Amino acid sequence: MRIYWTSTAESHLDSIYAYIAQNSPEYAQHMVDRITRRSKQIATFPLSGRSVPEYEMGQIREVIEFAYRIIYYIKPDQIDILAVIHGARNALSNYRAMEK
Repeated sequence: MRIYWTSTAESHLDSIYAYIAQNSPEYAQHMVDRITRRSKQIATFPLSGRSVPEYEMGQIREVIEFAYRIIYYIKPDQIDILAVIHGARNALSNYRAMEK
């Protein structure tokens, strides 16, 4: 299945890179690569992620990579990566902040 990274998710990746790169640009690139590689798993096995507890929709799922939650929405023809957030953050509060 085709994967589409939303502009929000891409912005999250940029922020993750910028934060980690303050101490180690090499590790920052490694982490972003690890996160983006997970999209291959998602494309092949869309239901492999768990349902996101903050949402009550079976189509919104997540996989964990290191300390990050990769949240995605399964559509009939593609999968949208919605967000990449730190595991300590609540997905709904993150979404509400994006809405403002």
